Amino acid sequence: MSRRNGLGRGLGSLIPTEAAKSSADSTLREVPLALIEANPYQPRKEFEEEALSSLVDSIKAIGVLQPVLLRETTEGKFELIAGERRCRAARRAGLQMIPALVQSVDDQGSLERALVENLHRADLNPLDEAAGYQQMIEEFRLTHEQVAQRVGKSRTAISNSLRLFQLPASVLRYVREGYITAGHARALLSTPDRDLQETLAQRVVAEALSVRALEELLRADVEAEGTIEETAIASAAVASERGGAGGRVVASPVREAGLLELEQLLEDHLNTRVRVSLSGRHGKVAIDFATIEDLERIYRTMLGTE
Repeated sequence: MSRRNGLGRGLGSLIPTEAAKSSADSTLREVPLALIEANPYQPRKEFEEEALSSLVDSIKAIGVLQPVLLRETTEGKFELIAGERRCRAARRAGLQMIPALVQSVDDQGSLERALVENLHRADLNPLDEAAGYQQMIEEFRLTHEQVAQRVGKSRTAISNSLRLFQLPASVLRYVREGYITAGHARALLSTPDRDLQETLAQRVVAEALSVRALEELLRADVEAEGTIEETAIASAAVASERGGAGGRVVASPVREAGLLELEQLLEDHLNTRVRVSLSGRHGKVAIDFATIEDLERIYRTMLGTE
């Protein structure tokens, strides 16, 4: 599978199209690039060199079309909130000044603006996106629901994005380098078998498999495991009928991908370990808690009052 890059999507993929509007707490001005410091909350960790070079050429020809977003930290200094690619390209192009909107925001506002700006770009690496969500959760003690509201996505989308970190390191490397998509990664999460996840990820890269083809492979694996399960149960039944004391077979049930996903979503929402089981027409949900206070927290979370 060939690596994906930022080319082929036109000038709009290189220069953000979000409208930057002046408000009571922002001013538009020309700011010296030498006075702009990096944003420690920048969620994007990698920048496509080829796309950056194209932006440098564009800036040399027509200048910076979209202002960057800054906040003033100390007298005469500015911290970049959004527009790091434009700043890098402007420096390479030899510019001394860059148009900028200067806003008054705190650390949380800086991270939120940087993340939202990058989310509006089609080429944001899914792991950088997930890392941005995780940073908002850990540094500002936000819930998945609160993050979703701030970035304009569903809570399920946030939870699914964060689940990517459960994949093996080798699979995460494929995602970061663009060899497999977030869709492939989410499909791999439907199985808890990490060896199978790595094996199928390698096949995706080697055979350029689509997400649909990967899902078919995973479905076939589940069906094969189900056949083994049924065979084991049948053998156990026969052994039991024959009265063979040593012939009993204990089979581990194969858990459906849907149950695993719902279990993970419950764990993310309740912030504790959850076990979901289904047998015939009946199911059970087991929720772990540490103390009475923790149980009260889980209760409030389930009611939506946490």
